[in-house]
Amino acid sequence: MKMIIGGRHVDSRDRATVEVYNPSTHELIDTVPSATAEDVQDMLRIAQKGKKIWSAKSIGERYDILMFAADLAWQERETIADMVCREQGKVRSAALEEAEKVSLLFRGYAEKARHAYGEMLPDNGADMIVVRRDPLGVIACVIPFNFPAELFAHKVAPALATGNAVVVKPASDTPLVDIYLVDLLHRAGVPGEVVQVVTGSGSRIGKLLSGSPLIDGISLTGSTEVGIDVMREAAGNLTHVFLELGGNDAMVVFDDADIEQAADEAVNARIYNAGQVCCSTKRCVVHNKVREAFTTLVARKMQALRVGNAADPDSDMGPLVNESAAEAAQQQVAEMMQQGATLVCGGHAFDKTYFEPTVLDGVTPDMDIAKDLEVFAPVVTVIGFDTEEEAVSIVNGSMYGLSGGVMTADIRRGMRVALAMDSGGVVVGGSGMYRTLDMPFGGHNKSGISHEGFLDTMNEMVKTKSIVLKGILS
Repeated sequence: MKMIIGGRHVDSRDRATVEVYNPSTHELIDTVPSATAEDVQDMLRIAQKGKKIWSAKSIGERYDILMFAADLAWQERETIADMVCREQGKVRSAALEEAEKVSLLFRGYAEKARHAYGEMLPDNGADMIVVRRDPLGVIACVIPFNFPAELFAHKVAPALATGNAVVVKPASDTPLVDIYLVDLLHRAGVPGEVVQVVTGSGSRIGKLLSGSPLIDGISLTGSTEVGIDVMREAAGNLTHVFLELGGNDAMVVFDDADIEQAADEAVNARIYNAGQVCCSTKRCVVHNKVREAFTTLVARKMQALRVGNAADPDSDMGPLVNESAAEAAQQQVAEMMQQGATLVCGGHAFDKTYFEPTVLDGVTPDMDIAKDLEVFAPVVTVIGFDTEEEAVSIVNGSMYGLSGGVMTADIRRGMRVALAMDSGGVVVGGSGMYRTLDMPFGGHNKSGISHEGFLDTMNEMVKTKSIVLKGILS
């Protein structure tokens, strides 16, 4: 496939390409262009025209186009799901759930934009003050590999709904579905200058986008390290940044919790997308009275999982996104064992991209994995505690703060601990791997800046203008 600049499907200037593989089968699926700096500058110059074209359209015109895009996305959800399953390695049922959210997000933001009203402030003597919210201009949407379709929609839909032009940078492992979705938007009527997609090296293209004065906003989901680099580059132009970054999310399990339910929550959260989820439960902070029973139960459930080709309906879990990810996970587990953790099950990569469902017990609060080491793989970490205060201290001992969970039969204690946890969201009665399209999703500390979701996102993609009608009431 080719990238799309100015509505045209194009190669890079130097014809260099990036290979895209199916992580389940290791077969070469396709190639995409590896954009040059000149390609990126062409795209940004075109986007300047695009922001004028799109912002000049009425809310009603944008609504009709985005609703048509939502209809197309729903009609083509099976195709979108196939692409996600094939290039990302997400099991087919989860890929379909992701594909369906694309339509729901475009529909939801179109409706929200149509009902976004201006404001008239109370009279200031003889003056009237009208408050408008105008588009930022051009927003760069940097899409991660783990949810290439859903997070495309979480970023692109609100940006377009608020009248912005968009440039999309997909992950190099999963560019195909994002190119497909940009083409879908063009088929729905979004002008070619308004939404474009450029492919290639994340480090090179990301720096060009984040440091460009032609970019007015950057919405990125990725690692904390990348987010810090982007924010540093963007600071030179005071570019707005919206960052959803890493996490080392914890679920606290008290001794009065339903251990069977707690184990299910831990396993389901950790194996979804083979553990490649920022808000997946990565640390299980378990009361020492039930730690052994919990660990045994989780290990039994993890060992019973069927790991295989993501397209196989019998697979509970597919591969990691690439061979490097599997190697990194194996190295991280080995390092934690050197620090004193006990390997209960799993711990090994196999067939290049696959990783065994893994449980580590005997993890202490001073170990890297208990604090700031984010493992993007199906690895459950068990950390013991004795008191409520100790549990909260362990949870908040990380530089991250994306999401969390509390398992207890005492709702008062559940609320008390939830309030004490320094994270963007907490689920009482489940794991922290929970997200709706409406809720503000984002983290505290080094898990990010800003939020995604119907409640907040559109407010962050506009700039506020007050127009004073001085003396008009005199």
